[in-house]
Amino acid sequence: MDKIIVKRALINALATAAYVTVVGLFMSHADIFFGKHDKAFTPVVVLMLLVLSATVTGSLMFGQPAMWYVDGRKKQALQLLGFTLISFAAITLLAMVGLAAL
Repeated sequence: MDKIIVKRALINALATAAYVTVVGLFMSHADIFFGKHDKAFTPVVVLMLLVLSATVTGSLMFGQPAMWYVDGRKKQALQLLGFTLISFAAITLLAMVGLAAL
């Protein structure tokens, strides 16, 4: 097991979790910024945020493994993807336990 791959996987998973946390907090407090009543443009903004979020999280989770795979580093790419997914799953499980404890 390569320490660089594990470190990179943890960084990718933590960065994804941080981004998701920021977006989640923003969405839970959006009424403070935009008011409580939906406007005609609200669905457009929500869909744009969805596309942005899919792009950012996709880049964080799959970007480097995809580049490594294309560069011929297939074994390392699959290891990085696997460790990133395992790390993110662990972070998600911890968040669920924390939510249940609250």
